[in-house]
Amino acid sequence: MHRFIAILATIAAPLGAAAQENDAGVTFRFGAGPGIGPGYFGDDDIAGRPAFKFELEELRLGGVGRTGAADDYGIDFAGSVRFIGERTADDDPELAGLADIDRAFELGGGLSYNAPGYAVFAKLRYGVIGHESFVAELGSDIYYRPTDQLTFKAGPRLLLGDDTYAQTYFGVTAEESAASSFDAFDARGGIISAGARAEAKYAISDDWEVVGTIRYDQLRDDAAGSPITQSDDQIS
Repeated sequence: MHRFIAILATIAAPLGAAAQENDAGVTFRFGAGPGIGPGYFGDDDIAGRPAFKFELEELRLGGVGRTGAADDYGIDFAGSVRFIGERTADDDPELAGLADIDRAFELGGGLSYNAPGYAVFAKLRYGVIGHESFVAELGSDIYYRPTDQLTFKAGPRLLLGDDTYAQTYFGVTAEESAASSFDAFDARGGIISAGARAEAKYAISDDWEVVGTIRYDQLRDDAAGSPITQSDDQIS
């Protein structure tokens, strides 16, 4: 799934060999590591899964772009991605009779306002692979940097989804109801979950860092009322 406690080693990787000559290029950090979290949205069991992290640091074309530096304050734009694993009855037998859901990849972006010690943001993503629907994420973080290498941040999160997203992960069609133990359920969009996220980051060098995250989400509205949902509380 998309949420995990994760230990990540990330490396900054500039793309474009002529970036300095043409004042154009992109720099990002990508990491992977082990994680644990619910097997699917609403699951009350915890399972081990791979975890991934992507962070755009700099995007510049013709002298115009964003740097993403930690001490850049004000309004900023950044890309946003999220990966959601597949949901199958083979992995979770209690879902027998429900249609399998393919992996999804969400792509989008958003605006943030960065100030010394805190940041607020709003992101909008679309499922370019998988659910083909819109989700929005709102949140804020308070930062604490006891040293140049160590950073802590934490803050609230709110996830919203449209009707297609809600029905994909929380709805039960009449055909699925007839083939399973679940009652039919028409899931409507709105607030999917509300919770909080905390992260600790240690910079080993300019190129490598170790990151640990923990997140709590409480499913809301139709996501909580779905017969698929076994637990409103999702810890990862």
